Amino acid sequence: MRAHLPDPDATDRIAAVFARSRPARAVVHLRGDLGAGKSTFARALLRALGVQGAIRSPTYTLVERYPLDGGGDALHLDLYRIGDPGELEFLGLDAGEGTLWLVEWPERGGRALPPADLDVQLALEGDGRSLDAVAGSPVGDEWLGRLAGHPDLHAFVPPP
Repeated sequence: MRAHLPDPDATDRIAAVFARSRPARAVVHLRGDLGAGKSTFARALLRALGVQGAIRSPTYTLVERYPLDGGGDALHLDLYRIGDPGELEFLGLDAGEGTLWLVEWPERGGRALPPADLDVQLALEGDGRSLDAVAGSPVGDEWLGRLAGHPDLHAFVPPP
């Protein structure tokens, strides 16, 4: 799935569509250069899932945990500052933890991370951003299927 996000408000709106269609459990790898919108997308998705109060960037803490409406936790990781995937061991995370993982800079976590159900690539494009989402599992395939049928998504996805 490819989408064009002309402004920050569009990033918030598409993240809300992802939130409304998400599966019960999922791992999302967020990729892109600095400033591509990974944190913006993650914060908007968490907000759409009912997270109240401050949504802190995990740039220095590496992981922030947020309780979700309806139960479960979201884990938001930012691995930009780690030098070796072995450093994740000190966080004490278990792949079975959390109902939603949002992982920025997943390439730095290597095999220490659970595999992605959905891989989301964000990039600067003209005055806006592009978003490419690719399934990495049957859960991701189902999620993309729900997204494809979501009426609010049509504002972002160009016709074939």
